[in-house]
Amino acid sequence: MIRVTVWNENIHDTEVPQVAAIYPQGIHGCIQGFLQAAGISARTATLQQPEHGLTEEVLENTDVLIWWGHAAHEKVEDAVVERVHRHVIAGMGLIVLHSGHASKVFRRLCGTPTGRLKWREVAEQEILWVIEPTHPIAQGLGENIIIPHEEMYGERFNIPAPDELIFISWFEGGEVFRSGCCYRRGRGKVFYFQPGHETFPIYHQKEIQQVIINAVHWAVPQGRVELGSEETNFKPNPPIMQLRDSGFRSIEGLHEHKK
Repeated sequence: MIRVTVWNENIHDTEVPQVAAIYPQGIHGCIQGFLQAAGISARTATLQQPEHGLTEEVLENTDVLIWWGHAAHEKVEDAVVERVHRHVIAGMGLIVLHSGHASKVFRRLCGTPTGRLKWREVAEQEILWVIEPTHPIAQGLGENIIIPHEEMYGERFNIPAPDELIFISWFEGGEVFRSGCCYRRGRGKVFYFQPGHETFPIYHQKEIQQVIINAVHWAVPQGRVELGSEETNFKPNPPIMQLRDSGFRSIEGLHEHKK
């Protein structure tokens, strides 16, 4: 069974009555619920827990990590960010939702200031267009998903060009946005999915749930490696045939820093 950890900073959910009314179990609890209904094993973790609930043991037993954050990106400890990053490189999948685009984890993996984009919060309709209908993340969807009310995100979104772009969104104000972006980092798969402003019931919408379920299946590791092994192993494989002696000799000490 696929093992998912749903991480949420859990601030708006507990401090803002409007959000608590929409997500009484928290955004993480809502996502956990529909994943479990789809036959996926899901646990939750929050900012307030020791090590933000993302201990080495938890990540070792996580196939896919889902990340939702907004108000407390800078409160996430650097040691936890490093830990998550290393697990992604080793093969763990990562799904970053909505304002998680500005998280330390996503910035680290992208290598750009991913918090930079246009935004406006006036409850606009969003039409999320499926531009890669044969991609596993788009399975079971129609041509588009209509979200009645959402916070507008607009270009330019300061991300590296996605390996695959699955969705593009249009908002009532005329803006467009790359709203479903796939990356590969090391052995891990990363998916950024834009919908999910906390004051709207977006994660209760069946099509949005389907995208996240599909993304979990897509991001499952196809084989993980020992943490750090690919970063420190510089030994070549044994030659498949005898090497001729060309008389070349490596300069002594030149590569000592690689050991």
